[in-house]
Amino acid sequence: QVQLVESGGGLVQAGGSLRLSCAASGSTFSINVIGWYRQAPGKQRELVAASSSGGTTNYADSVKGRFTISRDNAKNTVYLQMNSLKPEDTAVYYCNLYGSTPIGSLEVWGQGTLVTVSS
Repeated sequence: QVQLVESGGGLVQAGGSLRLSCAASGSTFSINVIGWYRQAPGKQRELVAASSSGGTTNYADSVKGRFTISRDNAKNTVYLQMNSLKPEDTAVYYCNLYGSTPIGSLEVWGQGTLVTVSS
């Protein structure tokens, strides 16, 4: 069983920065894609940024140039550096992992961490 533990959310003023972390742990697995989604009140969950095992990164248009996703493969940890935050970035941020185990594919969600950006 694989678990994701997120940290780093909180309250920040517009223009500020936060760094989210997501650590994966558990039984034998490999990560194909790991990334961050967010869900604002009354809205659907949306992809924020993702990183593939091949080194490809993908960002939502709304965060390009402000957010950076990075990985520490030795620690099975992914980070989301969020700069120039805007009130519209307020949401619960979820870590998502898509990978493989010896018996098949794997998808895991974190519990979510709240990011609130005040104007």
